[in-house]
Amino acid sequence: MSLTLLVGGARSGKSTLAVEIGRRFEKNHDDATVTFIATAPRSDDDMDRRIDRHQAERPGNWATVEEQVDLVRAIGRSAPGLVIVDCLTLWTSNLMWADLDEADVHERTTSTVRAAVDHPGDVVVVTNEVGLGIVPDNEMARSYRDLHGQVNQQFVASADRSLYLVAGRATPLVDPWTLLDGLA
Repeated sequence: MSLTLLVGGARSGKSTLAVEIGRRFEKNHDDATVTFIATAPRSDDDMDRRIDRHQAERPGNWATVEEQVDLVRAIGRSAPGLVIVDCLTLWTSNLMWADLDEADVHERTTSTVRAAVDHPGDVVVVTNEVGLGIVPDNEMARSYRDLHGQVNQQFVASADRSLYLVAGRATPLVDPWTLLDGLA
């Protein structure tokens, strides 16, 4: 059982890699089950098209669970095998729109990480890195950026492997202290 985190910017190849991991998992395991947990809400025509496109990219035999807030329950109800959660970026905003404060989001994230680690199979989680741009000009956007960065850090701290994707290519993320040995 393992937890893998795929992080990167928009259109970096995270979701494409997650789907390919699912296809290879299915091909290489007898009686393999893949559960795809989607967190995106249908909020407008553009999101509808994006969701429809993502659905069309996935094999039809995969179980799809649409869950915008309660990932603990969605992961817990998933069959053993591979679970793909796409994505924490929208999940974080969904929690904010549900009026959860920072402490509540931290608690939810802790529970969700535990559910992913305890799942009787492999879990792949997709998320965006939203902190590489300029400082947002409004409080809500800054709060979201900061909160989502904390969510990502909680997941990466428990992940067996974390990959940073850029232009469809990945580099492993490592604990910085393994690179700074002897410095401090």
